[in-house]
Amino acid sequence: MSDTEHSGGGTDVLDRELEELLQQEQLEDGDHERFSHYVQKDKILKSALSGKPVIALCGKKWTPGRDPEKFPVCPTCKEIYEKMKQ
Repeated sequence: MSDTEHSGGGTDVLDRELEELLQQEQLEDGDHERFSHYVQKDKILKSALSGKPVIALCGKKWTPGRDPEKFPVCPTCKEIYEKMKQ
């Protein structure tokens, strides 16, 4: 085993930081949960395989797991996407 594994560094630190981010996200107010968000398709696939959250164009952090067709598109994501296309 490497020193990183024994010292609690490496992925332990990343996992702890990710857990803190997820807890902060759960405490934040807002209506992001009512929308479908824009994220790169490859990021969605990676999230599905790893279980790690993604970040939408609007800044929303979450782990995808619901049918986006059932929700309206996030207006902030849509606005940013439209500007990117120009």
